[in-house]
Amino acid sequence: MSPRISRRHALAAAATGATGLALTSVEALAQPALGGWGRQMDVRVATYNVSLFREKAGDLVRDLSRRTDAQAKAIAQVIQVNNPDILLLNEIDHDEAGEAVDLLRRNYLEVSQGGATPVHYPYAYTAPVNTGEPSGLDLDGDGALAGPGDAYGYGAFPGQYGMAVLSRYPIRTDDVRTFQKLPWASMPSNLIPESFYSPEKISALRLSSKSHWDVPVSVGSSVLHVLASHPTPPSFDGPERRNARRNHDEIRLWADYLAGGSAASWIVDDAGVAGGLPVGTSAVVLGDLNADPTDGDSWPGAIDQLLSHPRLRDTRPTGSAHEERTASFTPAPDGPGPLRVDYVLPTSQLTVVGSGVFWPRPSEPGGALIGPDAAKSPRTSDHRLVRLDLRLDA
Repeated sequence: MSPRISRRHALAAAATGATGLALTSVEALAQPALGGWGRQMDVRVATYNVSLFREKAGDLVRDLSRRTDAQAKAIAQVIQVNNPDILLLNEIDHDEAGEAVDLLRRNYLEVSQGGATPVHYPYAYTAPVNTGEPSGLDLDGDGALAGPGDAYGYGAFPGQYGMAVLSRYPIRTDDVRTFQKLPWASMPSNLIPESFYSPEKISALRLSSKSHWDVPVSVGSSVLHVLASHPTPPSFDGPERRNARRNHDEIRLWADYLAGGSAASWIVDDAGVAGGLPVGTSAVVLGDLNADPTDGDSWPGAIDQLLSHPRLRDTRPTGSAHEERTASFTPAPDGPGPLRVDYVLPTSQLTVVGSGVFWPRPSEPGGALIGPDAAKSPRTSDHRLVRLDLRLDA
């Protein structure tokens, strides 16, 4: 399967081939003209774990084709209310043709939901992920060579829990870097539990449970690098804590990538190019990183690798009802309860004009989309959209 970067036609879901070339978009031509030298523009960047996954390959495409999926309609309304310019979606099943992403745009985002204004994203990026991709090895140690625990990333089929980047601005196709196949063992001083994995398994393990993407987006005269990922939850394992260790090292990949120089020399993308993000490059690290700075099961200091990184700023976005928490998991004793696990972290040279977590009170606009028990509600997701407003040169 190959990456897909598309610019959707105004009248049809444009399916491009493996080349990544796109059809001309009336929507793209209708974008407002950018200002001249010295002018600036505000750009909203957001991440949202939408929980749009299904148990079988093809089921999401089937459901989104019907235009009546209740969860997709509610998800679309949340996106319309927040109106981001660049949006990372976590947990949307990946398919090689990119149908799910096109159907979500055409049938839901570009149609008013609950009276909200439709949103149009002429550009989208999606690519293969490790979830459900068979490894051919008994990675979970259950004595079988099949099942979601034996995939390179936990999943029932290739592409389950995938990712997509939607954008109002052009994605720089030729400059995208992906790190889907980067070996975990290539990371110096990694946390691989050698007592759990055999040497054969260690050599086969991939670091990313889904994938890590560096997706550059042209916004006026600026280029913003969208550093997207969705590390594994640091739970559902045993005393070896293999998932907590992997979560830590998946987050560390971005920390080393941002550090650059010798710290990033071990990082090699899927095209064979080594190294990290050049100094001075504008970027945002975003996604469901599955690590809370003070609570939950993550490895000690996992998210601090980014929150305390010298090249990043933590704006500490909040929602009106739940402070900094971004996900409503099952309360104790059966779960961790609300946690902060979703992030949009800008590099320090960027001008931040606002940030927030979409977690309104029930009485506030959008409160009905969240529900009193969001962890069990099918109306949206157990995660909240997190947004960041940047001022960039136009």
